[in-house]
Amino acid sequence: MPWETTDVSSTGELRHTALDALHRSLGATMTDFAGWDMPLRYGSERDEHIAVRTKAGLFDLSHMGEITVTGPQAAALLDFALVGNIGGVKPGRARYTMICRADGGILDDLIVYRLGETEYMVVANASNAQVVLDALTERAAGFDAEVRDDRDAYALLAVQGPQSPGILKSLTDADLDGLKYYAGLPGTVAGVPALIARTGYTGEDGFELFVKPEHAVELWQALTKAGEGVGLVPCGLSCRDTLRLEAGMPLYGHELSTSLTPFDAGLGRVVKFEKEGDFVGREALREAAARAEQNPPRVLVGLVAEGRRVPRAGYAVVAGGEVIGEVTSGAPSPTLGKPIAMAYVDAAHAAPGSTGVGVDIRGSHEPYEVVALPFYKRQK
Repeated sequence: MPWETTDVSSTGELRHTALDALHRSLGATMTDFAGWDMPLRYGSERDEHIAVRTKAGLFDLSHMGEITVTGPQAAALLDFALVGNIGGVKPGRARYTMICRADGGILDDLIVYRLGETEYMVVANASNAQVVLDALTERAAGFDAEVRDDRDAYALLAVQGPQSPGILKSLTDADLDGLKYYAGLPGTVAGVPALIARTGYTGEDGFELFVKPEHAVELWQALTKAGEGVGLVPCGLSCRDTLRLEAGMPLYGHELSTSLTPFDAGLGRVVKFEKEGDFVGREALREAAARAEQNPPRVLVGLVAEGRRVPRAGYAVVAGGEVIGEVTSGAPSPTLGKPIAMAYVDAAHAAPGSTGVGVDIRGSHEPYEVVALPFYKRQK
């Protein structure tokens, strides 16, 4: 399970978000995630999942790792350190990208927000935040730029689902209608200064709100009150995982790892060879791109169960008695009403509709249908 990650701080104690007491007062089941004590669910994870798909859900994502990069050469540093064209991101916009090792292996996938002309915020996964911080700090040598650990400077709340624009509009004068997907703007929400970003990890429309930790409880309560009449519910990490799985979004440690390049993961589009100057991993990634063209790597596909048994990460995908791949994520899908999985499979079996494919679940080859990702796409 993705929430079973453990990366406890050097003191051996779990870190707590500014909303910790509030989660407990709501009866949340808490769990260790990347060294943070986080809400797994408040009641039924299925109900939380369906609320996000049909109404709205409120998440505490304060475990994510914010790293600020500032200075005259901030863009040049990020273009060197990351695989994307960060200098080309306009102020107020955001970009999905990756940071790779020199050998092309993925260290983490990231969202980078350009906050100003010479200021960027890099948001890393909780389990990789220190790795990303260390890599950026090391790669900053020789650049007129500062890398700052801002993990303690922010709390992060997300409101996701079809009712989220209406909920947020009732609490802010910010121009939400003009705020595009993967854009952010400074504003005030319920009197709290915030960076309002139209981003998320659920497959639904929604917003992520970066605020000072001391404002987190006040903002959570205001959002809860504003969402009372439209079905907003608090949501934990468990439904966040099934939501992102249905939306075909990769999770580091499952679909992404240091043993894969972006081309192996089917995400070669994030690598921008055309940008000026060198960047870490350029040569290795060129070779990976050429390899992928000549000899296609395993392809990330969706699998939908014909039966009821749930596949889990690490289970073998089989066809004709041969192992042809491996499940990376699996769970029951509340939206489809069936177990689903993402898996890397040999290219010969990757076409949607491929038959004769199964998952080895404790020695039994359960039949699965190969489908194109994502499993779920919201109606615009």
